[in-house]
Amino acid sequence: MNRDFAKFWIGQTISNLGSSFTQWAVPLLVFQLTHSALNLGVAMAATFLPYLFFGLPLGAWMDRVDRKRAMVLLDSINVLVILSIPLVAQFGHLNVWLIYAVTFIQSTVFIAFSAGEFAAIPSLVSTDDLVTANGRIQATFSAAQVAGPLLAGLLVSFLPLVWVMAFDAGSFAISAVSLALIRSSFNVVTEEPKEATTILHDVREGLRYVLSHPVLRNISAMMALINFVNASAFAELVLFATERLDASRFEIGVLFAAGSAGVVVTGLLAGRLRKRFSFTALAMTSLMLMGACLVIFAGVTSYWLALPLWGAASGLGILFNINTGSLRQAIVPNQLLSRVMSIASVLAWSAIPAGALVGGWVVSATDNVAAVYGVIGILIICIAAFFRFFTALGDAQRYVDERRAQEERAANEEVEVLPA
Repeated sequence: MNRDFAKFWIGQTISNLGSSFTQWAVPLLVFQLTHSALNLGVAMAATFLPYLFFGLPLGAWMDRVDRKRAMVLLDSINVLVILSIPLVAQFGHLNVWLIYAVTFIQSTVFIAFSAGEFAAIPSLVSTDDLVTANGRIQATFSAAQVAGPLLAGLLVSFLPLVWVMAFDAGSFAISAVSLALIRSSFNVVTEEPKEATTILHDVREGLRYVLSHPVLRNISAMMALINFVNASAFAELVLFATERLDASRFEIGVLFAAGSAGVVVTGLLAGRLRKRFSFTALAMTSLMLMGACLVIFAGVTSYWLALPLWGAASGLGILFNINTGSLRQAIVPNQLLSRVMSIASVLAWSAIPAGALVGGWVVSATDNVAAVYGVIGILIICIAAFFRFFTALGDAQRYVDERRAQEERAANEEVEVLPA
């Protein structure tokens, strides 16, 4: 592990630890203020609507600017945005609309930051180490989320719930410093003159690339369907734990931590598993197993049985995400990476607000949150099976090999034209 990757990894781990405080606190604040399943769905929608509104131009923007400087600026913005909630609660009147607004703004900032992060990793490690690097980042991200809800649950014994979020603001400041200390550029430097283009042109170029590529197109389509049906599993977890499992605030924090613990395990194993199994066998099977875990999770009433089931479901879902992210990084040219990341996110995650709202409405209408979780699991199994056997995802490795062959031919051509 080189020093620049170590700085990047450590900074993001600390930032993710702080963010896990906020992710734990926001649904509790919303539920505390409204006691409504529909409002929990609205909070989830506020997180993902920015992908629909701003995802495409923000990805194109990150491909045009110095990514590292932009990411430092974005971290600084997050410091101010997150601090607004505890400050308003302390000196004014906190209402749910401010929480929605802060969630919306923070999510918008995150879109641009994650597009830059996605493009930065190939600049810090070799192609053969992408899955390992992404797995380590995901593992420590989730390790932070294991500790985060537990620490946050303990902190509320000494601090108001809103002030727990101040730790997130501090973690973004640390992330900004760690990025500024990295020497490597997050942009590939090329001697070829770059044609002046508009952001709209860059967005169109990225869209054409994603929609014309069999693997990228099908990944986005499948994730849109998965995210639509699975959005409620996360949006309504506080409600499920409260009503179905009779969990306390601290126990809800432990449940969130169990999900993150499952991701830690799969994140650390992702590199080894990927070397032993094909993308299709590993990623698609993990989704089917995730659906099966959710079906069983829906049927339990014991809190202690629910913990490992939620951890397994979360870990299996992220194992798929790690592999699809690494697959994109291995296939896509660097100058398109930020756009491809944001476009893929828009196509896949724009379904989450609708799914969260529909799921919240169904839970409210049926008053049966367990049945909703069971249906979600069954649908995930069916979607994964369809894309496994009837689309290009069944032979995704071929496209990685083709991209590697193209790079080798280009390298050989450069060597041939060098003067003797």
